[in-house]
Amino acid sequence: MKLAVTGKGGVGKTTLAGGLARLYADKGFRVLAVDADPDANLASSLGIPSERMETVVPIADMKDLVAERTDSKPGTFGTLFKMNPRVDDLPDELSVEHRGVKLLVLGTVKKGGSGCVCPESVLLKSLLSHMLFARDEVLVLDMEAGIEHLGRGTARSVDAMLIVIEPGQRSVQTAQSIRRLASDLGIERFYVVLNKLVEPSDRELMEAVLDGLPLLGTISYRPELRRADLQGVSPYDTVPAFVEELEAIREELERRLGETA
Repeated sequence: MKLAVTGKGGVGKTTLAGGLARLYADKGFRVLAVDADPDANLASSLGIPSERMETVVPIADMKDLVAERTDSKPGTFGTLFKMNPRVDDLPDELSVEHRGVKLLVLGTVKKGGSGCVCPESVLLKSLLSHMLFARDEVLVLDMEAGIEHLGRGTARSVDAMLIVIEPGQRSVQTAQSIRRLASDLGIERFYVVLNKLVEPSDRELMEAVLDGLPLLGTISYRPELRRADLQGVSPYDTVPAFVEELEAIREELERRLGETA
């Protein structure tokens, strides 16, 4: 299972990504969770203590590693470098493991634009390609809305993109924009998860305006979820009702993927 989780900032996509990663690990799968959002906080959602993450450097910021693997010179731009760097050892060597989940923090390319062909970008995309094609484990990608790390080749290997929204038209508009962008890259299966649900009737209202985007499930608004975030702990460990909703989402996802296989 290779999943990309995305959505507008603040809608709860990292909460969903971390919860699904923990859920699959508890079911006995080997799980690799990848933080590909510049505002990296997947570790907290997984329940990794902040002190364990203090020394973790995003891969995009590892200048010496980037230079070594791509044969480039740190701090230079526009020079020749390898387009197929070795990356197969990086997920195991650079990840932080917690309760059956390996977390890898990608970081982001800070110059040259989202489409930049630079050593950092090449290394990150090669690494993602390796994790999608060559590793036999559940992969959960916590993406930003721009999904900049996914290239056309790697995107096609994503089993499903989960777009997290909250009640409201602006969130739906963002979801449609993400679908168009991801469709251009070759992703075929999109599903929506509605977060922060307060009234059950809101589900029907949102389904009516999703314009063909299938609703996979919902996560209810609970003060306990917000409290877990403030305390820096995983809601997976502290909110049993949240775990029940995750399980329902997982079951529906696998049912739908089975129908399209």
